[in-house]
Amino acid sequence: MTVLPIRGLSIARSRVTVPRLDWVLFGAAGLILGIGTLLVWSATSSNEILTHGDSTAYLHKHLVNIMIGLVLAAAVMATDHRWVRIVTPLVYVGSVIGLLLVLVMGTTINGSRSWLMLGGLSIQPAEFAKLAVVIGMAMIIAERVENSRQRRVGAVDVALMGVIAGIPALLIILQPDLGTMLVLTATVFGVLAVAGVPRRWLVSLFVVGSAVATMAIMAGVLKQYQINRFMAFTDPALDPRGAGYNTTQARIAIGNGGLFGQGLFDGSQTRSRFVPEQHTDFIFTVAGEELGLIGAGVLILLFAVLLWRALHISMHADDMFGRVAAAGIACWFAFQTFQNIGMCLGIMPVTGVPLPLVSYGGSSMFASMMAVGLLQNIAMRGSMVSRAVRPRSR
Repeated sequence: MTVLPIRGLSIARSRVTVPRLDWVLFGAAGLILGIGTLLVWSATSSNEILTHGDSTAYLHKHLVNIMIGLVLAAAVMATDHRWVRIVTPLVYVGSVIGLLLVLVMGTTINGSRSWLMLGGLSIQPAEFAKLAVVIGMAMIIAERVENSRQRRVGAVDVALMGVIAGIPALLIILQPDLGTMLVLTATVFGVLAVAGVPRRWLVSLFVVGSAVATMAIMAGVLKQYQINRFMAFTDPALDPRGAGYNTTQARIAIGNGGLFGQGLFDGSQTRSRFVPEQHTDFIFTVAGEELGLIGAGVLILLFAVLLWRALHISMHADDMFGRVAAAGIACWFAFQTFQNIGMCLGIMPVTGVPLPLVSYGGSSMFASMMAVGLLQNIAMRGSMVSRAVRPRSR
């Protein structure tokens, strides 16, 4: 505040601090959404079984999902940073209730009971659980560190975060949704690492997690088709018409693209519908076949920019909650992107996870857009604080 003396009077002039958007993050997310819209349109336009003769049916649905996602992102951006922390328990409890309802009254699609049918809408609570676990763990760390003299994460903190992540993880395993479980596991490890958990704890948790996964397989928690997918990952030729079919067709589609691609809406594998679930789980095969190595590489580069900005926001966050939440979102997006693209290239097993901001699907789009909105919220809060404490030159 600057005081100006005018004829014996003092007039206080306040300096208004306006939050700044991270325009690089905004631009990268916008370009990814635009490319994803074209890919979804191309993947569905010639599939009359899906569209019932309307080539733009899924394009319109996808655009509606994006519009709803933008509204949700704007709501998260506009919410005061302190209120985000306050409503975190409600978001977490809501996601757990959704996961419980799935087990009771959920709809089974592709062997996994992961969807709730509400009217004409299908909702996948596991997608929202990813965001709920990230902000839940961030809140636990922030409350513990900011309200105590202890600046290092201890055994009690790890136990609390384990409970926060463990409840949704158990409910997701029971569906079973292996893909979401892998993404959630990688995200949790990333959050713990950023929070400063000692390496011995991370190693111990990895050993325990591996043991639990082995026991789950032996106990028959995983379905046979999920085990077959892992076997086909090691050798697609073991079952070329079954579990290995998706991987084989995905590789063929991407290989057909060459350097510059066959052209949007002109992919031979895409138009012939050889790749299953191409508008959702295997959307990257459309990019590889129709846009080629160059176009697919641009899409990967945009994801790299998105992750860079998320990590940048985490490093410059003004509080522990924002720092951990932004890093957790970066870990979530990074592993899910790698998992989705990897299974299309045959370097990861087929687990059925969508490509963030690209694949068709309301739940995934809404959760991803809310995560981007939270990143912008943290970035704006950090810019306001940094400019408020920055000394002004005279």
